[in-house]
Parts: sequence; C-alpha cells; structure tokens
Amino acid sequence: MRIAHPHPIVLLSLLVPAGLSAQTAQMATNPPAAPAMPTITWPTLPLKHAAKPTHPEITADDLMSRLYIYSDDSLQGREAGQLGNFKATTYIAAEAKRMGLVPAGDSGTYFQTVPYKQRMFDTSSTVTVNGVTLHGGSDFGVIGDPIQVTAPVIFGGDLNDTARVDLDSNVVKGKIVLFTANGGLNFRQARRGPRVKGSAAVIVAGWESFPPQFRGFFTGQRGFLDYHAAGAPPTLDNVFVTSDAAAKFFTTPLSQVSIGTAGSDVVLNVKFAISPMPYPSRNVVGIVRGSDPKLAGEYVAVGGHNDHIGISRRVVDHDSMRIFLRVVRPEGAEQNGKQATPAEQAEVDSILAAYRKAHPGTARLDSISNGADDDGSGTVSVLEIAERISSLKVKPKRSIIFVWHVGEEKGLLGSQYFTDFPTVSRDSIVAQLNIDMVGRGDATDETGRACKMDDGANPPHCDAKANADFDATSTPLHGNPDYLQIIGSRRLSTELGNLIEKVNTDDKHALKFDYSEDANGHPTNIYCRSDHYEYARYGIPIAFFTTGGHADYHQVTDEPQEIDYPHMARIDNLIEDIAVHVANLDHRIVVDHPKPDPFGACQQ
Repeated sequence: MRIAHPHPIVLLSLLVPAGLSAQTAQMATNPPAAPAMPTITWPTLPLKHAAKPTHPEITADDLMSRLYIYSDDSLQGREAGQLGNFKATTYIAAEAKRMGLVPAGDSGTYFQTVPYKQRMFDTSSTVTVNGVTLHGGSDFGVIGDPIQVTAPVIFGGDLNDTARVDLDSNVVKGKIVLFTANGGLNFRQARRGPRVKGSAAVIVAGWESFPPQFRGFFTGQRGFLDYHAAGAPPTLDNVFVTSDAAAKFFTTPLSQVSIGTAGSDVVLNVKFAISPMPYPSRNVVGIVRGSDPKLAGEYVAVGGHNDHIGISRRVVDHDSMRIFLRVVRPEGAEQNGKQATPAEQAEVDSILAAYRKAHPGTARLDSISNGADDDGSGTVSVLEIAERISSLKVKPKRSIIFVWHVGEEKGLLGSQYFTDFPTVSRDSIVAQLNIDMVGRGDATDETGRACKMDDGANPPHCDAKANADFDATSTPLHGNPDYLQIIGSRRLSTELGNLIEKVNTDDKHALKFDYSEDANGHPTNIYCRSDHYEYARYGIPIAFFTTGGHADYHQVTDEPQEIDYPHMARIDNLIEDIAVHVANLDHRIVVDHPKPDPFGACQQ
C-alpha cells in the first residue's frame, strides 16, 4: 500500500555502516524460539522455506511457497525501475505463461512497459508575478513536467474546504489556478496534487508547512511517468509556493478573495533533467477468456501491485527494530516520527535484553524491505486466484483480466498508466477487485483506527473537528481470526457491495468485514491510496480487500515468516468466488452512484 507520507529512516543505537550487505548478514537457519515477553509475539515459521509445486486449488501451502520466493532478499525489495522488480515481474510472467493465461501486455507479451523515469529538479527554475521572482527549491517545488508558460491566475478556493465547489473547466481553461490550504497541506494531498482539467497549471500555497525531508521530494531527484513517451500531452504541473508568496498573486488578501477571482499574469519557467531508470518498470497482464461468446469481451479485473520500497539507506538490527515497532509504532510507517516515551524505551530495552540473554549471538542485520505483506501477499494471491480460475473446466462467462501493477509505492503509477492506456477497452472492464496487504490481521496487529463519526450528517462521515488530533484520540482497530477490511465496495455500486456480503454468507466463507476505514472523511484516506482508485476514477466499480496495517508496514521487518497463510487462503478463496460471481452475472454490475472526475483530486 502506498504510504501517505515519506518514511524517514528510523535511527536506533544499533545502526551499522550502510555498506554491509543484509543478505550476507542474515541467518540462514531458523530463529530459536523466543521466551514469553510482554507485548511481543514471535513468528514460528522459518526464515527460509523450500518452494513446492503449486496446485489448482488455493491453499496456504501454495501461498507460502510463492511468497517466500517473492519476498526473498534476492529481489532486493522490488523497487520499481530496479533489478529486483525486474526479476519479480519476470517471475510473475513465467507463472502466467505456465498457467496458460492469454498475454495481454504490449505486442503479444505479458508486459505493459510503463514509462517510469527519473528526473532532477533544476533549481534555476522560476515563477514570476508582479515583478517578483520566486526561486526553485527555496520558494517553491513542483510536481509535473517542464513548462514555460505565461497565463493569468484564477483563485480556486481552499483545498481543505469540504464545501468548496470546483470551477468549471471552461472557466479555468488556459489559466493557472491557485489554491490555498488553510490548516496545512499534507504530503498525500501534495504528492497526488489537485487536478484541474483544462487549466495551464495549478499553484498551491503552503510550501512552508512541509518539513525539509518532504520538500526534498519536490526539489530533488524522483521518479515520474513520462507520458510524452506514450504520445500524451504534458502532465499538469502542480507548483507549491509559500503562503507569503501566494499573497503576491492578487492585489487583495487571499482571505478576502472569492473563488473565480482573476489575478495577475504569472510566468512559469520550470526545468528538469530527465534520465531513464536502470531497468524497465512493467505491469504484468494476463487473461482467462470467458466462456460465453456474448460476454467474453467484458472483463472482471483482479489486481495487486508487484513493487515495494527497496533497500533502506541504513542497516538495522532486525530484532531490536521489530521490538521497537511493536512497542512504539504499532502501525509501522503510519506512525513514523513518533518517538518512544521513557516508559516505552524502558520496555524496549527490557524485552531486547531478555531476548539477547536467551539467544546470544543471534543478531541479524537487515536493510532490505522485503514487502512480504505489502504487497507480496497481494501479488501471490492474484497468482493463486489466476491458477484456480484457469483450471476450471467451465470458465466464467465473462473474461477475467489479471493485472499486477508496478509503481503503486511511487504514487499508483502502474495502475494510473494501465487505466489511461488499457490493453483492453476501458469500457469493457465491469469491476476491479484490488488485493493489497492480506497476509496479517490477527489480534496483535493494529490494523488502523476508527474515526469519531458525525452521525447527524447525511450521509454520516468522520467528524473533522472531533478528529483534529486523530492519532491521539482515535480508537485503534485490531484483527481477529476472521478479519478482513473492505474499502470502497459501495462507493460506485451498491450492488457490488451487496454481492460481496452475499457471497461471503451464502458460500460460507464466514469472514468478518471491517468497514471502519471506509468512512467518508476518514483521515487516513485509504480509498485513495491503492490501485483500485485509478479504476474508480473512471467509474469502474471497485472493492479493495486488505487486512490493514501493522507494526511491520513499510519496514525491513515485513518478512514471510510473519504471514498468516491459512487466513490469507480464506480471503483469496472469497475473492475468487466474488470474481466468478461477478463474471457470471446476466448483467453488468450496476453503477448507481456519481462517477468522479477522472482528473480530479481524490478525497475519501
């Protein structure tokens, strides 16, 4: 799952020089059993596991064989554009071919190559307005393409105003739209950026609210989708300026400017140096053809993301990190920046000392973010579901298209590209089932947080005022043996949400669904943070299946020995059942809710 903000490196006293290889440092044998300790449970599965041949049925053994391969250190955290991800997608394609899936990528292959490149922001870039020049890096940062344009500015309102009405595309055509962000601009908003169709560019005030490490994302080297390579027009630029600078765009204070007010001409001169990634970034796409000639041209999409976050810049002691996260940051990277209290640090030290005393010489140094749950679990789940459906003697009436998206961790890039340039007709996709992090969800996992609801609203939604201090006042969620979170299943189609409930009950899957994080206005905005949203923005009904967060989220501790394989098999059998039911309906899933603007900003 894509993180809502960059994850700063956790610095422990047990850091070692970054040049040490985590692969050579890792123990090759099973870890010894740990003593009983407060707040900590230890995995009973081995660090290494020999893969066995898989079967047509969806089984825990098959998932375990696949995931130990897919989250092995040799794949180096599967970062998009790097060798590990290239190896990972090669493995997926080989499995798709072995199962007999019809290749549905580029030129008769299983691969859809995504034009993911890297670029360095040129700090000589400028923004000029009313004789004042703003300088790149210090006064502003950018998401978008190189651009040289002069255009009038128009005020678009405040991004955090839930009552704001967006300007009509004819009004903003050819203009630069400026937004404020009263109350602060969070990284998720900025990284995704508001999309204003028809405008020349977007400027957002609030640059000063970003800490230095966040500013680096917009002013340093980063990856991006080069849509020019696909013959598309330039990406809309989002320029983030300081609030003081934004005040210069109008002759009256911004607090007194109404939406639609025109301001001065602005000159944007934004420059980048662009270079290719070391290895191609690839979606993997395969199809099981439908059995009904009249319906085989329609598709149920099943997907997960094939990438993760790669190798950390620091090597840490794995076991001490594991203890620290469970005591101090039970939601992993969702709580980056949270420091240990004296009591928590004492607990960490006590547990680690007891573990070291019981198991001397077992320290394991690690720098690879293996991503076993995120989203190795989703990747191998899609493989298992594909193998099951491809083995059916009577195939579903509609076709099933399996897409393993690349670059989810970079901002949903692979799913964005696939839905912008689908390898089948976009209108032929009747629904998308997204699988991202389905390997956990037990009682020790903090799977997310429930917001305080404004039940008097219609429809009910998270109360923004009551959740102002969300981390401190919200209620932690925890898993259970039957746990499954579902996000977005009724946001476009009531029928899809109802069908999922019916399949779970009628076919005796007996999973317990948690919709807590699907609430409108939920601060974590999960609906916007995984690949399903790129389908939903085009009006395709979706359902996102996940067992939620945990202490190992986006950490080097997310490894295959932590996964609950029987639980994952139950979830995958449910999703396979749902996919077949949708594919066999005598009608398309009904869309009975408004479709979003495919180029607008996503807000749950």
